[in-house]
Amino acid sequence: MTKLSFAVTAWSAWSPVLESKAAWLQWAGKTGSPSLGAESPTPALLRRRVSPLGQKALKAAWALPDAAVAPMVFCSRHGEFGRTLSILDSLVSRAEVSPADFTLSVHNALAGLLSIACANRQGHTMIAAGAESFGFGMLEALARLAERPDEPVLLVYFDERLPVPFDAFDDNTTQPIALAMTLSVSGGERLTLDTHPANGAGVSGEPAVMAFMRTMLGASSHSVSVGEQLVWNWRNGDAAA
Repeated sequence: MTKLSFAVTAWSAWSPVLESKAAWLQWAGKTGSPSLGAESPTPALLRRRVSPLGQKALKAAWALPDAAVAPMVFCSRHGEFGRTLSILDSLVSRAEVSPADFTLSVHNALAGLLSIACANRQGHTMIAAGAESFGFGMLEALARLAERPDEPVLLVYFDERLPVPFDAFDDNTTQPIALAMTLSVSGGERLTLDTHPANGAGVSGEPAVMAFMRTMLGASSHSVSVGEQLVWNWRNGDAAA
């Protein structure tokens, strides 16, 4: 079993039905309006030639105060798969491949764009781990935090269902979402992550990212998501398992 404690000191999230921080807090049962400062406009570099989901992920990350100074961990199951599919369609039809699609088709393209826009020289990592991409991205970020506990880590998760015709191979664990968080060893919302092998239990529960958000926002004190490899337990504070 792995047990890790950490803090979320800042966050920004988007989904098609929860497009603002106020909407997320309402979803979690919070009352009152969040204290929101003036939002800094997203630079053109983070909007031009970037897919709609990519724009949401970059906008969420850009809104965090540590985006320019923290090492970055991006994670996504499918990434911007629609861009890759566009390249394949062009090749099949013997049409010219879009230079923008080709340049931005790699899985870590968004991390590269954000680091350039923020002049962030801390480096970045991109994690793709199937339906458990959010969880393993979190583990990567927490490992980085354990290595240098005095430095916060920026974690960015984004994903959406596969486009036609590949949607037939998708499952219900993927939904459109973009989430950016600053993780640190202290301050903010205290959380604990417990993991242990799934041992063939079969995938069950809500997607890990939604279970995490439910706990992080205080809608529940404990939530569980069972993946193919691990069982992910999220708890408020430093609660014991």
